Amino acid sequence: MAAEPAEKLLSPVLSAFWDDPRSWTLETYRAHDGYEGLRKALAMKPDDVIAYVKDSGLRGRGGAGFPTGMKWQFIPQGDGKPHYLVVNADESEPGTCKDIPLLFANPHALIEGIVIACHAIRSNHAFVYLRGEVVPVLRRLHAAVREAYEAGFLGKDILGSGLDVELTVHAGAGAYICGEETALLDSLEGRRGQPRLRPPFPAVAGLYACPTVVNNVESIASVPAIIHRGKEWFRSMGSEKSPGFTLYSLSGHVARPGQYEAPLGITLRQLLEMSGGMRPGHRLKFWTPGGSSTPLLTDEHLDVPLDYEGVGAAGSMLGTKALQCFDETTCVVRAVTRWTEFYAHESCGKCTPCREGTYWLVQLMRDIEAGKAAMSDLDKIADIADNINGKSFCALGDGAASPIFSSLKYFREEYEQHITGRGCPFDPAKSTLWADGPTAHLEVNA
Repeated sequence: MAAEPAEKLLSPVLSAFWDDPRSWTLETYRAHDGYEGLRKALAMKPDDVIAYVKDSGLRGRGGAGFPTGMKWQFIPQGDGKPHYLVVNADESEPGTCKDIPLLFANPHALIEGIVIACHAIRSNHAFVYLRGEVVPVLRRLHAAVREAYEAGFLGKDILGSGLDVELTVHAGAGAYICGEETALLDSLEGRRGQPRLRPPFPAVAGLYACPTVVNNVESIASVPAIIHRGKEWFRSMGSEKSPGFTLYSLSGHVARPGQYEAPLGITLRQLLEMSGGMRPGHRLKFWTPGGSSTPLLTDEHLDVPLDYEGVGAAGSMLGTKALQCFDETTCVVRAVTRWTEFYAHESCGKCTPCREGTYWLVQLMRDIEAGKAAMSDLDKIADIADNINGKSFCALGDGAASPIFSSLKYFREEYEQHITGRGCPFDPAKSTLWADGPTAHLEVNA
């Protein structure tokens, strides 16, 4: 019996009509059952909506994979305070590129999800914190919000339900740290974006010291389809603990990079089959499962299920499903140095381990790459990374340490070659790796 084509593994939901001529308009969205999930949700009690999303098994699509319904459930009821929903659209992680195309091609999925979430947590005001550099996306989102107001899906007495929801789109000023939920809240309040110490958690004292839910764009945009098509439909995809569909962002040295929407649990090998494999004449060397802040993996991990449990068992994190693939021409030390420079530049400086540690990591990594370091410096960067990991206010410090730990684990020999060879072995002028020329040892990815 012939095997099914790899494309059969895809499950386009959020991306189902991205290629329509005017996919971002309300007219196109409604032609694909848009806002039908909202009608169903408004006929349900708020607590029933929370329970439904919780039962579906939807997990946060922004990094840690925390159950979305459970996060909504943490909001205290009957406290007499305003409740807020904040959507984190400050997508700035190197390699992560799913929320921006989603907002550009299908912004109404997010708006519908926002109104459903506001109904569930009894909120009358929602905010979308969008990365300010993506001006075309900002304009398109503003246009979609206007359409939703005019059609009665936002504003007063939505669809005659008595629910009022105001939606504010806020453009951030380009700080990676504002992707951290508490720094984002400080930025929304007009202060410098820096992480807050917790507790109190945002669910108790978030925006303006009121109960607040902070969710990723993809998490909220997935809710309308769950309500409309049913939690059993959603659970029919993915795995038991990681159900549903998600967007995998495939980038790097692949033949056809892009967004691949598939059930959780698909493997990188299957995604590469769909994307034409690595670029012709080359093979996979290392990759990140969830952006540069997740520990890198190698070609040994091609068949790891890309869900929260599978990637965790392999020693990494699924994160934002940003699958950056690098072939054998890439210098690991150079790649990790560039990432480390990014984290040092984006550190807010509030806590000492991250502020000082990332600075010294950059100095040492640059010396190693240039062949000016000693062997003892390899233990030194591991020690500095250990003094940052788990000891900073937020996850930026952990993200800076992850590439250091994982690259030393899998490619320590390459680090040593930089030191013993007094420079990068991938530099064609100095290379000792390619004695027969830089293309002599290339293999086609099978």
